Amino acid sequence: MPLQTYTAEVARVRDLTHDVREIDLRLIEPATIAFKPGQFVSFEVPKPGAPRPVTRPYSIASAPSRQDQITLLLNLVPGGPGSTYLFSLKEGDRTTFKGPAGTFYLRPQPERDIVMVATGTGIAPFRSMWRAWDESADPNACHVLWGLRSQRDLYYQDELAELAARRPNFRFQITLSRPEAGWTGPVGRVTPLVVTELGPVNRLAAYLCGNSGMIQDVTAVINQRGLCPIYREKYYDDDAHATT
Repeated sequence: MPLQTYTAEVARVRDLTHDVREIDLRLIEPATIAFKPGQFVSFEVPKPGAPRPVTRPYSIASAPSRQDQITLLLNLVPGGPGSTYLFSLKEGDRTTFKGPAGTFYLRPQPERDIVMVATGTGIAPFRSMWRAWDESADPNACHVLWGLRSQRDLYYQDELAELAARRPNFRFQITLSRPEAGWTGPVGRVTPLVVTELGPVNRLAAYLCGNSGMIQDVTAVINQRGLCPIYREKYYDDDAHATT
């Protein structure tokens, strides 16, 4: 079936870091949207030199319980048609998108704990997932492992810390590959963190979102521990975010 086309108004623009932005879109027509945590919506945007617009997908970073508004998370890619267009939007502007779509979403599996492994803005679908997990009062554990570059790339750490303080079965760790002086957390890429943090995987469901190298390496680490469901979403570095 064809995807639904939505018209929305930019309700809020919030810069989270030097190159990461959060955009809240309030639905106008239709007035609500139903989606699964982890799915994405797509924009048709102009590309210089191209005869027609190109499609760029972006994961929804808000919980499905909020149906009149969605949140997008994106980083500015120089020359990228998708981020160039979305970064040009101001509060009050209108835009259109299609969706929701994608097979990368949180699945109810009462017998399994959850681990989410992300690099960069691959955290976007996981924010939708951990908020849905929190609202469901899921008794199973949820563990978020996130790789970023340096302190200036940090965001959402306060939200994650608040959730961890409130829900004993939620844990998160952020590792920086190129930290500046003063960083006291894990150092390096996220894959070694997976090696040290994950125990047996027979009661685990793994969700991976980020660059292809991380996805390949973490998949290999998990497979060495045993068999469990692994769900993957690749984030390209060239301005196309969610891909399923």
